[in-house]
Amino acid sequence: MQASIGIPKSESQKITDILSTLLADEHVLVIKTRNYHWNITGPSFMEIHKFYESHYEILTETIDEIAERITQLGYQAIGTMKEFLSVARLTEGPCNEHQTEQMKVLLADQETLCKNLRKDIDDIEDLKDPVTTDFLTGVLAKHEKMAWMIRSFLK
Repeated sequence: MQASIGIPKSESQKITDILSTLLADEHVLVIKTRNYHWNITGPSFMEIHKFYESHYEILTETIDEIAERITQLGYQAIGTMKEFLSVARLTEGPCNEHQTEQMKVLLADQETLCKNLRKDIDDIEDLKDPVTTDFLTGVLAKHEKMAWMIRSFLK
């Protein structure tokens, strides 16, 4: 059922498309993070294992919030891996054995998400949806913090 919340249908569809792409990116990143979490080895095993867990918990919460925003706008959130991979900007990747390489991959994805989110926020501002703009600003803050944590590890 279409929501009657003051956003024209053509604009809410564009917003939903942006959110669906972000939802897909978040899924790619959470799966990659979980893969690394499950397969971590090395001298810092416990520390990195917990670090990855804290990140995928944040990502899982964010995924739920994005899907809920889509449904608030009156649309159905995509929910299959096929759908996610068809619209995601991030790509899947193999599980690298070395934790430094894993961290570099995750950092690149986090920073890519930050850049994409800035563009998404600008696009949604043009569509005059301050609620989604505000929401995405919060998501951006989470990704900036996770990127900073990874950069700190790599120093």
